Amino acid sequence: MPQQLTLHCIACDHSLPATLIYRCPDCDGILEVVRPKPEGRDWRRADFVSDAVTLGEGSTPLRELRPDLLHADFRGSLFIKDETRNPSGSFKDRLVAAAMSRALEFGATGVVSASSGNAGAAAACYAANAGIPAIVVCPEATPAGKLAQIVAYGAQLERVPGHYGNSFQHAMKLCAETGYANLTTTYLNPYGVDALRLVGQELYRQRGGMIPDWIVVPTSSGPLVKGVFQGFMDTAGRTPRLAAAQAEGCAPIVRAFAADQTEVHSWDNPKTIASGISDPLLAYAEEGSLTLSLIRQSQGAACAVTDAAILEAMADLARKAGLFCEPTGATSLAASRNLFMKGEIGPNDTIVCMVTGHGFKDFAAWR
Repeated sequence: MPQQLTLHCIACDHSLPATLIYRCPDCDGILEVVRPKPEGRDWRRADFVSDAVTLGEGSTPLRELRPDLLHADFRGSLFIKDETRNPSGSFKDRLVAAAMSRALEFGATGVVSASSGNAGAAAACYAANAGIPAIVVCPEATPAGKLAQIVAYGAQLERVPGHYGNSFQHAMKLCAETGYANLTTTYLNPYGVDALRLVGQELYRQRGGMIPDWIVVPTSSGPLVKGVFQGFMDTAGRTPRLAAAQAEGCAPIVRAFAADQTEVHSWDNPKTIASGISDPLLAYAEEGSLTLSLIRQSQGAACAVTDAAILEAMADLARKAGLFCEPTGATSLAASRNLFMKGEIGPNDTIVCMVTGHGFKDFAAWR
């Protein structure tokens, strides 16, 4: 895995050596990894994740479903990218494995993660395998299934009142106190975000080099949108139309998109059953702005859906496709249905829905 990496600030164009740093020291801007492209081959998991850390994350199935699962009048092709197959049950394993690999390379003795549940479970899982301590900070309202997973892996769990933004701030404080690496899976850890380009690459290869019309992504701050965008740009030089799927009860990116704004602003009082995307972007709304810019570059969309529509999509995926997912994972199908009804998704388009988390994460949603 060792490579010559540098970090680049998206905001001020500053470059600096690759270290355990999370924001630009000059302007507090978002950092991204700059790495040499492998010569004559695709990216591989080993370019991002060390052999000592990997648990087999990535290379998840792309399944074609019956088109009427989208709508009775849809005649195109409907696919799901099944990220529930990752080791701890969500796509967050991809980010955490890469961030953990770099943290250990840089001498970290422990890790901290602010999480709505899935990233914390991933951090706890990979820390257990690496034999180092993990502290996971979650909102008090985090689903019990996710909390049980975190505790089962042996992490120290700290529950914080209020929304995810409070957990994010508390995790930053813990990192300052302990010196542990921060594995929070917003855009904060550039090494984790960088590894998500493999998702776009996988999709391109699994489709035999054919680019779908749309890829719909459950979205909080949006690193997965960036990963899909970057992976297609790496391999194809162009990208499908990308849609950020959010819940109506927490939709800061959708609000900015609908208002034709370039800047995303934080959301007051998030409330949705889709806990994995219930992120108000408090104190880092610029991450949402970055995601919004990628959506617009792809000529895509941002779509908010009701909790009722999310639950209906979740039940349909289970009962008509044999896929057991949590509400957040079903948000992509709910948003695809919405976009089809609005006429943005065409009747003969090819759609890929990212299904991001397993149903065991939130049994209560099924009751």
